[in-house]
Amino acid sequence: MLSSFRFHHIGIAVKDIAKTAKVYEHGGYTRSVTTHDPVQNVNICWLKKAGMPLIELVEPVDATSPICKILEKSGVTPYHTCYEVDDIEEAIAELRREHYVQVSKPSRATAISGCRVSFMYNKDVGLIEIAESPATITE
Repeated sequence: MLSSFRFHHIGIAVKDIAKTAKVYEHGGYTRSVTTHDPVQNVNICWLKKAGMPLIELVEPVDATSPICKILEKSGVTPYHTCYEVDDIEEAIAELRREHYVQVSKPSRATAISGCRVSFMYNKDVGLIEIAESPATITE
């Protein structure tokens, strides 16, 4: 990966945002409002706690959501790590040279201030999301 990548968040596939968020809130995390992402067909909420990684809970809207396959296979689980980048096109090109496969073309994110995001996959790393700076979460 590019040395300029900056860690942004961990994405967790969940069946029920309210139930999972409650566990994190009990541990001192603050929960954002839940937003709907029509592009991904998911609901998303953010969990923040000082000094801890930012967590994104991702819940399917219906059976056509891509998160359903992850939940069927693994149950509630972390499934991607997101990195903020200055230039998404440059980051995609660099990752392709490192044998990543582009899973989704850059598109506007609902839950990250409308910045462009793209998902990339590598068999040795798994799924990563890259978010073009500034990647400010929607609260």
